[in-house]
Amino acid sequence: MRHAEEVTFGGSGLDRAAELRGDIPALAAAMQAPGTRAVVLWRGKPVVAEADNALLRLPLDHPVLAQASDQPILLGREEGETVFAHDISAWEPEDLDEAAMGGFRDFTEQRHPACPEARFVELRQLLTALTPRDAELAATAKGLYGWHASHGFCARCGERSEIYMAGWQRICPACGGHHFPRTDPVVIMLITRGNACLLGRSPGWPEGMYSCLAGFVEPGETIEAAVRREVWEEAGVRVGAVDYLSSQPWPFPASLMMGCHGTAETDEIAIDPEEIEDARWVSREELADSFAGTNPGITPARKGAIAHFLLRNWLADRLD
Repeated sequence: MRHAEEVTFGGSGLDRAAELRGDIPALAAAMQAPGTRAVVLWRGKPVVAEADNALLRLPLDHPVLAQASDQPILLGREEGETVFAHDISAWEPEDLDEAAMGGFRDFTEQRHPACPEARFVELRQLLTALTPRDAELAATAKGLYGWHASHGFCARCGERSEIYMAGWQRICPACGGHHFPRTDPVVIMLITRGNACLLGRSPGWPEGMYSCLAGFVEPGETIEAAVRREVWEEAGVRVGAVDYLSSQPWPFPASLMMGCHGTAETDEIAIDPEEIEDARWVSREELADSFAGTNPGITPARKGAIAHFLLRNWLADRLD
């Protein structure tokens, strides 16, 4: 697909500077360099400028970083300058509304008194606002900190592991086990039959929201087989030919969404209520109306998500 990397988080050509991860003297020098900057997260939310939603890169002596709870993670280089990530989740904002942060969408914003010109925003609210580089940095930082938060103990012996390689590895001091950041492969499918596509919805989604079917790839399974299995399990529809289209890192918490196009061989739907709440065939005309906001029965997947990207390109006949 010629437009594959136009998807949000699709990649910006960031120099990830992997050769620095184990080079302690070089990392120490980078920490002292005046041009080095840090991307800052609070509970997975990046800090962005109030004016234009640009991802902030703060100098390492910025007072906000005094509340960082652990060592920084190396993200890479920009124009020759090193960029790290810091997490300040230990900071407790005033008047924090925990309940408002736990829904399908988190519209809350937090402002640190030492950084009044900026705010922490849930990354899914920024999907269409960030530049490709900002999106890649934010997604990388969020994914890595999420992995560290959930993988603090060795999977071999259960002892607490320690951070190495500038945040890109954990090593168990007890058994020597090496652990690396995890990414779960997920297939997300644009399934078509003639002039219609197959959309479904999960319980808990906003009223009327429909999206492409998706599911995790199982051990020993190809991408194509996962597409066919998931569509059959969720909607009872048989799929024949499957083509890969595009991928999207999705750090919610740690997936790689592999977008595919599948051609349905049957059109009768029999949903598994344990998997999804509903599924339906939607014509091009109905989908075009929903994108235009004139179809009250269907709200498409959020802008910036790969499902929206695939559906929009199908409407525009740009799946080549």
